[in-house]
Amino acid sequence: MARKICVLVLSTLFATSLYSQKTLQLEECRQMAIAHNKSIQIAQENVKVAQQYKQAAFTQFFPNFSANAAYTWNQKNVSLLAEDAYLPVYSLNANGTPNYGASWNNSWTVVNGTPVPLDANGKPFNPSTSPDKIEWKNKALLPKEAMEFDMKNVFVGTIGFTQPIFMGGKIKALYDIAKYGEHLASAQQENKMTELLQEVDEDYWRVVSLESKVALAKEYKGLIAKMDSDIRTMVDEGVATKADALKVRVKLNEADVALTKAEDGLNLSRMALNQVCGMPLDEQYRLADQSLDTKAVEPQLIPIDQALANRPEIKALTQMQSIAKANQKAMFSRFLPNIALTGNYLVSNPNSFNGFETKFGGMFTVGVVANIPLFHFGDKLHTLNAAKSQYRIATLQLQEAKEKMELQIKQSSYKTAESIKKQTTTQHNIDQAVENLRYATEGFEAGVITSTDLLAAQTAWLSAKSENIDAIIDVKLCNLYLEKSLGTLKAPATNNTIKK
Repeated sequence: MARKICVLVLSTLFATSLYSQKTLQLEECRQMAIAHNKSIQIAQENVKVAQQYKQAAFTQFFPNFSANAAYTWNQKNVSLLAEDAYLPVYSLNANGTPNYGASWNNSWTVVNGTPVPLDANGKPFNPSTSPDKIEWKNKALLPKEAMEFDMKNVFVGTIGFTQPIFMGGKIKALYDIAKYGEHLASAQQENKMTELLQEVDEDYWRVVSLESKVALAKEYKGLIAKMDSDIRTMVDEGVATKADALKVRVKLNEADVALTKAEDGLNLSRMALNQVCGMPLDEQYRLADQSLDTKAVEPQLIPIDQALANRPEIKALTQMQSIAKANQKAMFSRFLPNIALTGNYLVSNPNSFNGFETKFGGMFTVGVVANIPLFHFGDKLHTLNAAKSQYRIATLQLQEAKEKMELQIKQSSYKTAESIKKQTTTQHNIDQAVENLRYATEGFEAGVITSTDLLAAQTAWLSAKSENIDAIIDVKLCNLYLEKSLGTLKAPATNNTIKK
């Protein structure tokens, strides 16, 4: 009685554990993998980086404001005179014209009817060519200190802007490069997402396949175990030999080894799926597709041009081609002049805007700056030729990728169609193997078929079942690879994906 209660309790606990296991859909595995995968997170951050670079490039269309300040201490002041200066003083006539004659002490004489001044030696001279011989009556003193300026403490500050007017298309080309860089980062993120989805699907269907293989191995072991029990009874009754019993025992051992291998493979595959989904390695769960759907669905094909447009690899190469084209324009812009509008407000202490004052004073300035490149030994020409070659390389890479992907689409479609045919064939083989096993079992029980024939029928049944499982999984994977080649393998909508 106690033994029955113990068995009942264990059965209840086992059933409860099975019931409590969560069931995972394929889409749930994809979402968990996307949320956990570090490469996807890095790709998302790269998109954000590219977006910031694009916004930074857009700001170059606007004026650049800046402020500068400086302080300088000088050991000496600035003096415009080396010594005291004496300035001549002259009188004015009634009409306001200078009266030099009344302001000079020189003696005068008449030469050819014209008054001419005499120097200190009594010789006539021309005051225009020899002003040093003039003897002024009065002179004003200009002391050296009057022309000395306090420059020991100098404060200077400016605030202004520079507005690009024409840069040869350089700013537009750099903005285009940043914009295409953002699109490139998005395409690379999409490509990483597609690769991750393929990895998740492969691990998912591998687990489904091995679960089916484990169930099949258990069923096969049950058949052999029943036959082993029957053959022992027949040996006891003398209608079978020990050799027959040994052959069945060997098959039973082989079935036990095959079951162990299948269970080990299932555990390892489940760990791989747990790792990619970010779950604990030893976590147990049920898969929604654990019971394989034997109905094969024909894939939906789309035009080649549309498939190529869907592929993230083509999107990335297209953006690289656009970046190379924009870089070519940027290199060409180096041949063109650069024109900018500038405006500034300058303040200084001391200042000379109203005499020389040791206080702050300022003024506004507005101007246009132009830079025209003339000659630099072919530097700009070489960089332009290099940019043209880079554009041609990007174009050739894009064309080559399209050709290879078109071949990949054709191959994937053929393999998918072949896998569907194979699944249909293996399903028919199962029907025949089941019927053959039924006849062999009935014949063995009736004593008209040997144990060897029954074992052969059981082995054929196992092989047909196993091949059908492989065929069903192959259809799933071929459809997966076809979706990837057509560019229709998309990530599920989650909060972790970045909106384009």
